[in-house]
Amino acid sequence: MPSGSHRASYATLGFLDVARIGGTPANAAVSWAPDVSTLAGISVHKELYDFGRLDLLSDALGTQARAANETAVAAAFDLDLLVEESFYAVLGARAVLAASQAAVTRSTTHRDFARARVNAQLMPPIELTRAEADLARYQVDQVRAQGALSTAQAVLAAAIGSTSPAVDAGTDDVVLKEPAREALGEVETLSPELRAARDELDAQRLFTRSIHAELRPDLGLSAELTGRAGGATVTTNPTPAGAGFVPDVPNWDALVVFTWPLYDRVVTARAETSARLEAVRAAELQQVSEQVRSVAEQTFVELDVERAAQPALQRAVDAAQDNHAQAEARFNGGLGTAVELSDAEALLTEAQIQLAVGQFQLSRARARLARVFAESTTK
Repeated sequence: MPSGSHRASYATLGFLDVARIGGTPANAAVSWAPDVSTLAGISVHKELYDFGRLDLLSDALGTQARAANETAVAAAFDLDLLVEESFYAVLGARAVLAASQAAVTRSTTHRDFARARVNAQLMPPIELTRAEADLARYQVDQVRAQGALSTAQAVLAAAIGSTSPAVDAGTDDVVLKEPAREALGEVETLSPELRAARDELDAQRLFTRSIHAELRPDLGLSAELTGRAGGATVTTNPTPAGAGFVPDVPNWDALVVFTWPLYDRVVTARAETSARLEAVRAAELQQVSEQVRSVAEQTFVELDVERAAQPALQRAVDAAQDNHAQAEARFNGGLGTAVELSDAEALLTEAQIQLAVGQFQLSRARARLARVFAESTTK
C-alpha cells in the first residue's frame, strides 16, 4: 500500500464484519515500498428474526431423530426375537437328541437280544446283522443330534452376548400372547418400522420446506471491536508505536443487517431434489406398510397351522409307541423279524422327532407373532 496511509490491510473470512476502515493521520510522500499493517478484532453475531427458517429445519431434524429412534426400537425387537428363536432352537435340539438317545438305547437292547438268540441258534445270523446296522444308524443320528444341540447352544450364547461359548436353555416359563386375528388392524399402529417410515416421510417434507425457506429474508445483528495499526513512516507525525505490529488504533461498530436472497439456483435445485426424495419416502412407506401386514398375515397362518398340527403329531407318537411295543413283543416271541422291528423303531423315532420339531415351530410362531405386535418377552 502507499506509504502515506496508516491503514491495516485485511480480507474478511465471513466471521468478522468490519463496517469501516480505521486509520491514523498520515502526511508523507507516496512510496510503493511495503509496510507492515495489522488488524485484530472480536465479532459477535446474533440472529434477530429468521422468518421461520430455523424452526422448519429444527422440526425436520427432530422428526428425523424420532425416525432413528423408532429404527433402534425395531432393532431391539429383532434382537429379542433372535434370542427367543435361539432359546426354542435349543429346546427343540435337546428333544431331538433325547429321541435319538432313546432310539440308541432300544436298538442296543434289540441287538443284544438278537445276538443271544443267534448264538443260541434260535435265529438266523441275518437278524443280528440287521440289528447291528440299525444300531449303527441310530448312533450316527445321535452324534448329529448332539452336534445340532451344541450349535444351537452356541447361537444362543452369541444372541444373549454371553462370554461362554455355549449356553443351555432352561425351563420355558415365558407366556406368549396369541392375539386374535381381529387385532390385525392394530399392527400398523404398533409397528416401529412403520412409524419410522412415516417419520422419514414427514422429515423429508419438512426438509423441503426448510430449503425453500432459505430464500426468505433474514434479520441479524453484527457487532465488532477491532484494533489496527499501520507501520508506514510519516514526516509530520511520530512514527507509530510498534511499527505496524501492534494494533493500537481502536474501532468498534454495531449494525443490523437485513438480507433477502431473491433467487438462488442452488437452493432451488436442492428443493427440487428434496421434493423427489419425498416421493421415494412415500413409496418406501407404502412398501413397509405392505410388508408389515404381509408378515402379520403369514405369522397368523403359520401359528394356526402349527397349533392344528400338534394333536396329530401327538397321536402319531402314541400310535408309533403302540406299534413298536407290538413289534417288539412279536420279535421277542420269535414271531416277528428284525425288519419288522426295525420299521417300528424307525417309525417311533421319526414320530418323536417330528413332535419335537412341531413344538419348536409352534413356539417360534408365537414368538414371531409377539414381534409383529411389538411385544418383548426377554425383558
